[in-house]
Amino acid sequence: MAVGQNIFPLMPPISGVQLGTTNAGIKQTVRDDLLIFQFSESATCAAVFTQNAFCAAPVHIAKAHLSQSPRWLLINSGNANAGTGEQGMRDARQTCQDLAQITGGQMQQVLPFSTGVIGQPLPVEKITLALPQALANLAENHWEPAASAIMTTDTFPKGVSKVITLDGETVTINGISKGAGMIQPNMATLLSFIATDAKISQPLLQQCLARAAELSFNRITVDGDTSTNDACVLIASGCTLAPEIVTDSEHYKIFAEAILDVSKMLAELIVRDGEGATKLMRIVVSEAANDAEAVQVAKTIAHSPLVKTAFFASDPNWGRILAAVGRAGVNALELEKIRIYLDDVCIVRDGGRAADYTEEAGQAVMNQAEIMIGVKLGRGEAIQTVLTCDFSYDYVKINAEYRT
Repeated sequence: MAVGQNIFPLMPPISGVQLGTTNAGIKQTVRDDLLIFQFSESATCAAVFTQNAFCAAPVHIAKAHLSQSPRWLLINSGNANAGTGEQGMRDARQTCQDLAQITGGQMQQVLPFSTGVIGQPLPVEKITLALPQALANLAENHWEPAASAIMTTDTFPKGVSKVITLDGETVTINGISKGAGMIQPNMATLLSFIATDAKISQPLLQQCLARAAELSFNRITVDGDTSTNDACVLIASGCTLAPEIVTDSEHYKIFAEAILDVSKMLAELIVRDGEGATKLMRIVVSEAANDAEAVQVAKTIAHSPLVKTAFFASDPNWGRILAAVGRAGVNALELEKIRIYLDDVCIVRDGGRAADYTEEAGQAVMNQAEIMIGVKLGRGEAIQTVLTCDFSYDYVKINAEYRT
């Protein structure tokens, strides 16, 4: 189940970036579960990773290898290689070594990523045996197979593409992501891979990605759980004819906004595909004293099981939203200044139920598949948006049966 029509877009090839997939039989044999990115020697690579203290073995290895001019990304679904101790670290290194041996590169040039069940040993032998087939399948246009290969409980592959022009030359940006549950990123997201043919230095690319991740993936939540394996990677092959993007230039502003746009669209697709989701909620907190306060209030609402289940039931139980705002931890709230809305229907004003609110008006909004929850705090000018989804019966079913 997913909210809205989610059709995989036409993704143009990006010069200097190839993708290859195959089925290694890690957890299932129906669809591909192994993906390799290979990019040009001129490429630069940036990444952000989960802040979960129990971060997975591949996260540790990818962090260590990021400064070594990576040439390959190795991604598997079906097994997270998290909570696996020193054996997990050895296994992650071994897969890097095996890919490097086949390609003639160095193991430090491989960044590994895994997603799936936590606490189970990585089936290294299956991955090693499947590497030649994935490499034989490398092509610049394999974006949809790549997006499918990294899925776990996702119901559809997620992709976004955007083209910008710099001095009359095009720069292409493609992104794929996976994620439907254990979504409350604290760095980047689940797994997301964005590639472009732009020419840009690694430090500037890292700066661009950090900003984009904070304003996109760090503004979504499905269930409040931060994964052990979250990672977002941005690759720039340097193969465009457009000029190099440099600091504080107009080109950088255009490029950075395009990366942010792609990241926001990928993040929204994840929420639309939240496990068991039937509704998409945009929580817009405005008139806050600062951005952090606005995010704090928005995420308190987004994480409330009572709010999320009310939306699943299409029940305009506005008291649950009011209660979440009140317990968000914002000091010295002036209750009479706060206004709360469902779309354009004011539900709370002057410290209580809005005088002109009617249950019929609230019900009409709650019957929609996409809903805006607006909170005006009356404290300042900051505004932030957080995306979330409802909690349905299917969410419990999917997660209760995740390992069966």
